[in-house]
Amino acid sequence: MPPEDGLTGFQQSVVDVVAALGPGDVVTYGEVAMEAGAPGAAQAVANTLRRVPGLAWWRVVPSGGRLYRTHAPVQGQLLEAEGVHVDEHRRVHP
Repeated sequence: MPPEDGLTGFQQSVVDVVAALGPGDVVTYGEVAMEAGAPGAAQAVANTLRRVPGLAWWRVVPSGGRLYRTHAPVQGQLLEAEGVHVDEHRRVHP
């Protein structure tokens, strides 16, 4: 993905990691943070996903694999459309 204006190096790394995910790929916020070079920066990953439009944010889930209640209705449908099963407890089963 082309560099976004006004992003820090870490934020651009997050964009690059998430943009490289394909349909059906699921990673955690922590895995993205680690891949972007800042282990432990899961919250910063979430903040970046909210800031940059057009990213496949639904492919990034909490570490326990359980979707946030507020995201589940939309995120669950998007994941299911990509062949990822989300159970009745909002847990992702890639």
